Formats: sequence, structure tokens, C-alpha cells
Amino acid sequence: MFRFLHDAHRFHAMHGHHHGGGGRERGEHGDHRERGGGGRGPKMFDAGAMRYVVLQLISEKPRHGYEIIKELEQRAGGAYTPSPGAIYPLLALLVDMGHVSAAADGNKKLHTITPEGAAFLAENRQFVDAIMARMNEPDGGRDDLRTVMHQLKHVVISKAHDGSSHPARLERIREILRAAAASIDALE
Repeated sequence: MFRFLHDAHRFHAMHGHHHGGGGRERGEHGDHRERGGGGRGPKMFDAGAMRYVVLQLISEKPRHGYEIIKELEQRAGGAYTPSPGAIYPLLALLVDMGHVSAAADGNKKLHTITPEGAAFLAENRQFVDAIMARMNEPDGGRDDLRTVMHQLKHVVISKAHDGSSHPARLERIREILRAAAASIDALE
């Protein structure tokens, strides 16, 4: 569904619009690849595209890191939830770059876009708009199999670990999942 975002960023980076690199290096054909070993598999965004998305979200209103994670999950229809290990280092990078400022807000940090960050977004408006438009499409590919599986996973985890998980509820969840698996297996 979001392969477009990776491909669009690759195009953007190959044409000299990439700002910074993180843990990536440029290959011989201008593409980026991760340094070192594998990872957890494909991501919805590469690190460069995620920077634009997070900065755009902060430009809409000041946000805490957790709010950014939840907003991305909501906009992706539950199909994608970035890990804190992806968001918080990115927020620190944006602060280091001068694109956002972080102010203490209780035991959290509230991130606000700076004039430099707003200028960066303005310079890259076409690319940012393309990413955000893809995320905000009415359907957004949210009926694809992977998305539905993520939604199922999310609801199972939330119902199983909501603090009132009685053994009977957990067994009922298992029964439902077994029945669903059996129904799918019976398809011709």
C-alpha cells in the first residue's frame, strides 16, 4: 500500500533533495540501503520520508512523541504503528537539525515546529503533499489483507490485555480465532 512512499523518496533523494542520511548510505545508482545487517522487514516509510511526515504532523499542531505514534496509526487505518524506537530518535534529530523545538511538558516533551522547519517543509511542499495525500486517501488501501490482519491483531491484543481479561474472555477470543482460521482454511 505505501510502497509509493519509499519509491517517491528514492526518486526525491536521487535528484538531490535528500537532507541528511542517518544510518543509510547511497548506493552506486543513487538508491539508499541500510548499513549493516537486516532488520524487521519492510517499513511503511524509509527514514527520510518519515522525517517529512513527522515534521508535517508537528506543523499542524505541537505534539508529544506518543501523539505522533497514535496519529500515524490512525491515519494508516491501523495498518501501521511506528515504534517508539523509530519516532523518538527522529524527534531528537529534528531538534538537532533546528526543525523543531522541544519544551518540557510535565514528564513529556512537546515538539513545536521552528521557522527553519517550516521553511524546510515549504521547500519540499510537493513531496510532503504527495506523502500526506497518499496517507489521507479516503480508502488509503485500508481494505487490503495486510491492513485487515493488523486491525485484527490490534483488537485481539487490546481485548486480551485491557486489564479485565478474565480466563473466560481469553478462551472466547481463542475460539473466535480458531473458527476464523478454520473458515479461511476451508476456502476453495
